[in-house]
Amino acid sequence: MDIAIFFPFLLLIGVMFMMSRANKNRQRQAMEMRDAMEPGTGVRTIGGMYAEVKEVREDTVLLELSPGVHALFAKNAIGAVLDADEYERIINGESPYDDEDAPVVPDDASSLTEGTDTGDDRVELGKKDSAEATAEDESKSEDSARDGENGSKS
Repeated sequence: MDIAIFFPFLLLIGVMFMMSRANKNRQRQAMEMRDAMEPGTGVRTIGGMYAEVKEVREDTVLLELSPGVHALFAKNAIGAVLDADEYERIINGESPYDDEDAPVVPDDASSLTEGTDTGDDRVELGKKDSAEATAEDESKSEDSARDGENGSKS
């Protein structure tokens, strides 16, 4: 038997092994992150809700959603454990930039084209709307009819 017959199978098994290792590493990191939770830590759930950990139990976590409002979540529902600075910044709605360093975002698209030359530098892409295409087809057929008449008279 030739080794070339078994090569695709060995390659497939190798790829499956590598994929399972990567998946196990991700699961291990997620478990370590969830085990690192302690009361007072800010978290984000997999649904995108931000809350503060009040109590950590075996398989569940008691979260304070807002002052005086508590909810019980499964540990698997925690998507990320946030550091204190990031959690406070998100909850208080503070910008990560100073006012001077903040990127300038225009309110509308027309301000993006101000100051540009609007001359005849446009490139025609060749696609026309249906009205233009119909009108052009009619003018071509009229031109060809005239050419046919002129050709037969000579």
